[in-house]
Amino acid sequence: MSAGEQTILVTGGAGFVGANLADRLATGGRRVRIYDSLNRPGVEANLDWLTGRHGDMIEPVIADIRDADRMMAATQGIDAAFHFAAQVAVTTSMADPRSDHDINIGGTFNLLEGVRANAPHAAVIFASTNKVYGDLTDLPMRPSPHGYHPDVPNMPFIGVAEDRPLDFHTPYGVSKGAADQYVLDYARSFGLRTAVLRMSCIYGQLQKGTEDQGWVAHFLIRAMQNQPITLFGDGYQVRDICDVRDTCDAYLAALDRIDAISGRAFNWGGGPDNAVSLLTVIDEIGSILGRQPEVRFDDWRPGDQRWYVSNTDRIDHALQLAPRHGWRQGLRDLAAWLSTQHSPAGQNPALQVAAL
Repeated sequence: MSAGEQTILVTGGAGFVGANLADRLATGGRRVRIYDSLNRPGVEANLDWLTGRHGDMIEPVIADIRDADRMMAATQGIDAAFHFAAQVAVTTSMADPRSDHDINIGGTFNLLEGVRANAPHAAVIFASTNKVYGDLTDLPMRPSPHGYHPDVPNMPFIGVAEDRPLDFHTPYGVSKGAADQYVLDYARSFGLRTAVLRMSCIYGQLQKGTEDQGWVAHFLIRAMQNQPITLFGDGYQVRDICDVRDTCDAYLAALDRIDAISGRAFNWGGGPDNAVSLLTVIDEIGSILGRQPEVRFDDWRPGDQRWYVSNTDRIDHALQLAPRHGWRQGLRDLAAWLSTQHSPAGQNPALQVAAL
């Protein structure tokens, strides 16, 4: 079947990664069915952007992932599904664990059952999280001026691999982890063609960063608006941040090779080359803007890992992926885009970003 004859369902398709992927799919000639509740502030602008760029290639379905009947209908006639719709914040899961459960577990179940009933041939590719590995508290951590790193031979240079035991913590970790396992089991139990990407911190264009989720964009937005950035903990936490362009490459490659990878989970992120502390990102933002952001500190939050870096060897080999964009240039590219979105009133957006 040619790309132009395919219909791809993207749940959460008006969100950050979903909208970027929908754009890539539609640009490649596939029809994209966007299933999104539009509950996250600002994502309706992403949907408007998609429909403006691609017209009838984008089919919006404004509905909640918890609505089993709407999801059942949305899976009719599809050739693949990318599942991004989720409750995405640890803090929200602590305040409202029932909604977190119903969205992340129940919503995923609704999608899987819809595919099983209506499109059993369709690939299902799920966006999971590194939180399925828990807090990594069994790893001794050593602080350094560049951030925490595990005091385990070679691990800082290799990262966390898929053979790491699962260790769900916080309602968010439990709900995403359970959904992760449901997706994998539907390949084993029912023969669906499914795969899971356990993602680290993704950043890039279209990201509506907040204090609870999307911290790279959030830091940039706060700094560009001359507002203080709050760090929970000491700021030496390390993450392997990954450009959304590389992430879309991985999802598209997963779809192309779904028969070879079905039933498997992969860790995904920027890898050791893009492992960076929160404070280092803030320092780089200062270099980009030509002024250092104001930083404040608050208590550590539940489930916050001191260090997490993905070992992406398995997915890089399985999907033959190219090296990732370097985080410094990626941060500058995001700043350039955000300068057109979040400039202070009365100022030229182009003047907000220096040294690009």
